[in-house]
Amino acid sequence: ACDLMNQGILALVSSIGCTSAGSLQSLADAMHIPHLFIQRSPAGTPRSGCGLTRSNRNDDYTLSVRPPVYLNDVILRVVTEYAWQKFIIFYDNDYDIRGIQELLDKVSQQGMDVALQKVENNINKMITGLFASMRIEELNRYRDTLRRAILIMNPSTAKSFLTEVVETNLVAFDCHWIIINEEINDVDVQELVRRSIGRLTIIRQTFPVPQNISQRCFRGNHRISSSLCDPKDPFSQSMEISNLYIYDTVLLLANAFHKKLEDRKWHSMASLTCIRKNSKPWQGGRSMLETIKKGGVNGLTGELEFAENGGNPNVHFEILGTNYGEDLGRGIRKLGCWNPITGLNGSLTDRKLENNMRGVVLRVVTVLEEPFVMVSENVLGKPKKYQGFSIDVLEALATYLGFKYEIYVAPDHKYGSPQDDGSWNGLIGELVFKRADIGISALTITPDRENVVDFTTRYMDYSVGVLLRKAEKTVDMFACLAPFDLSLWACIAGTVLLVGLLVYLLNWLNPPRLQMGSMTSTTLYNSMWFVYGSFVQQGGEVPYTTLATRLMMGAWWLFALIVISSYTANLAAFLTITRIENSIQSLQDLSRQTDIPYGTVLDSAVYEHVRVKGMNPFERDGMYAQMWRMINRSNGSENNVLESTAGIQKVKFGNYAFVWDAAVLEYVAINDAECSFYTVGNTVADRGYGIALQHGSPYRDVFSQRILELQQNGDMDILKHKWWPKNGQCDLYSSVDTKQKGGALDIKSFAGVFCILAAGIVLSCFIAMLETWWNKRKGSRVPSKEDDKEIDLEHLHRRVNSLCTDDDSPHKQFSTSSIDLTPLDIDTLPTRQALEQISDFRNTHITTTTFIPEQIQTLSRTLSAKAASGFSFGSVPEHRTGPFRHRAPNGGFFRSPIKTMSSIPYQPTPTLGLNIGSDPDRGTSI
Repeated sequence: ACDLMNQGILALVSSIGCTSAGSLQSLADAMHIPHLFIQRSPAGTPRSGCGLTRSNRNDDYTLSVRPPVYLNDVILRVVTEYAWQKFIIFYDNDYDIRGIQELLDKVSQQGMDVALQKVENNINKMITGLFASMRIEELNRYRDTLRRAILIMNPSTAKSFLTEVVETNLVAFDCHWIIINEEINDVDVQELVRRSIGRLTIIRQTFPVPQNISQRCFRGNHRISSSLCDPKDPFSQSMEISNLYIYDTVLLLANAFHKKLEDRKWHSMASLTCIRKNSKPWQGGRSMLETIKKGGVNGLTGELEFAENGGNPNVHFEILGTNYGEDLGRGIRKLGCWNPITGLNGSLTDRKLENNMRGVVLRVVTVLEEPFVMVSENVLGKPKKYQGFSIDVLEALATYLGFKYEIYVAPDHKYGSPQDDGSWNGLIGELVFKRADIGISALTITPDRENVVDFTTRYMDYSVGVLLRKAEKTVDMFACLAPFDLSLWACIAGTVLLVGLLVYLLNWLNPPRLQMGSMTSTTLYNSMWFVYGSFVQQGGEVPYTTLATRLMMGAWWLFALIVISSYTANLAAFLTITRIENSIQSLQDLSRQTDIPYGTVLDSAVYEHVRVKGMNPFERDGMYAQMWRMINRSNGSENNVLESTAGIQKVKFGNYAFVWDAAVLEYVAINDAECSFYTVGNTVADRGYGIALQHGSPYRDVFSQRILELQQNGDMDILKHKWWPKNGQCDLYSSVDTKQKGGALDIKSFAGVFCILAAGIVLSCFIAMLETWWNKRKGSRVPSKEDDKEIDLEHLHRRVNSLCTDDDSPHKQFSTSSIDLTPLDIDTLPTRQALEQISDFRNTHITTTTFIPEQIQTLSRTLSAKAASGFSFGSVPEHRTGPFRHRAPNGGFFRSPIKTMSSIPYQPTPTLGLNIGSDPDRGTSI
């Protein structure tokens, strides 16, 4: 600069870094030489503010051709628009970190979490060192940090860095990176987009291009070379912005000098010596500086002019961006622009993600779990097809948002749990290591999982349940006896015998007056039979006329009514109620018993849930502590299983209770072919099922919003009823092995009744055969006093008839060894047909009954004279039917047996005649 001043100059143009700019500023201010400073960054690295000191406006001869560094303002505005709260800033070796100090202060005031990392020249070595020095847990957190990043580096370094992080799987397609640099051209933009995945936002400085193609290369009276003014020319594409500003600066000076010449205010060039202390500054410096500041030019960088502070206020930033996706080389579009005056113009919202996701293919990891995810079709050579409740939810989201998905099962068939080294296995591990985009199954939302992955809002409530095998219903052939206890049946049987005996004793002590037509006697056998018949509501045949006997029978009938009514009510309840109360009806009941071992899937969410609550000393409910002792037997290997299907099979074929997700267990119980399961569990849902995504995934909010819409419009309930119908073929809560097929009774319930009937039939047949055999063996026999059986009265009938024949004998003799007959009470006969009772004899136990046909009223015959002459009954004028009215002193019929031969006087009845001997319809039975 001193050498040029010695030669003589009108102005000084410099394109250097900030370090040398301060020295030139001091020299230009001292010599009053207009200094046009064009800041240049090494190797295309973004600029940082030089911070040139300006003491006095009159003594300041340095003009900044390039606009101030607005990178901090642009970054803050874009980050705020994207609503970032946590991100990392990468910068290269050539960038001055002091340039973003203002940005760090502002984001810190807004509560944002920002990290800084310098990118070394050997990027591959840096990435390798990260994998070697970090543990898996730290590396997972580092991957989470890389999801939101800002790159402040030259384009070549940015390309290499993107390539390395993508190839080493440090980032996935859900990442969002911002690259900001003024020196990025179109070729660099295409290359950066091709090497990146996820979402990419590029911020670069842009210059307005005239719409008229013919006017692009003309700036007033100056014509610019076509290689510079054509934006599509390769030479102009490769030019740095600093060179464009140099071109416009020279053009500005040429216009200023031309104006000086036209105004005739030209000053000779200064020939100054910098070394001398007493050197005087150029006298025409101030005038030349004012001419340059007032001038302006429309060049390759647009309008080049200076403000009062000596800076160029004209700057425009272009914001380009891509959408989320894995496709390399996808298109990029302009999202908006920014300038210091109007700020951000445009929207940075990803409309494609909010409205639809057409063209996006998601990789879905799952774990087979009925009824959430099941294989519906497995054809060799073709991808498996899946079905289930979770698949229906995913399909509803895909239909609404328009994305496609590919499903694969987690390699270890587990949901995922943290390992000793801090890593995760199973489905969660696939998301943590960025091998899958979303995870869906019967996946519950837990705090540990939310630390490493993101979850949507719950699409179904979750609760812990227990699967148990129904008690096999034993066949009780004598269910009809179930309403009463055995001791009660014994008491009833004893009561029947006791009452029958008492009735007999009462009638023996006070014999009843038998009515005409009575066919039975008050024997012990008949008393017992009458008491039993009244008990079973079938009536009786023994007449009881005494007051004591009637009081006893009234009490007995009331007792029988109450017993039979109670039996009928209890029998109906026993035969219709099929549910047998089981001792395990809740988790509390399960924890209190030790007869049935129980467990869950090892290292599952249920296992961790019970472990955490069981080992928590502040847990009020001791249920979980008891459950944990059972589940953790033998370090968890005794009662736990590796998969849920193994636990279900263990319940079905053994004495075991399986603790698992209530929704899964209910589906298993409903669809079991044998209806051999029932479930119990908590009614309060403390957690829920959700869709897992990579931590910080952009799909979480849109998925959650759509799930809420499905729940609000009732579509989610329709999907639930598809897999958990209200009217299933099996009863979930019945602890007996029965199906819901109405209340019809089966043969098993009445087998005992048929057995009793069959036993009675067999016994009666046996007794009938025995009686037949006995009668044939003994033949006809005369009844004795000890026997109370039916006898043949043919002999008696002939002897009675002989009394009424025309026999010349005055009377017939009856031996004392024969029988005694009570006189017939003829006048009490009914009009149609009646029974003529001849009283029983206590000595012979014989009762005779004469049947007189209804034609008795039409008979006009009288006894023959010979018969009448043989019987003289005496005169009883009060009775027209004869004197057969003699009664014993005790009120009964006269029953004195005939010991000696006697004659019976007989008086004929004038109005009624009987021809007993010739009446073929007359008969007598005992």
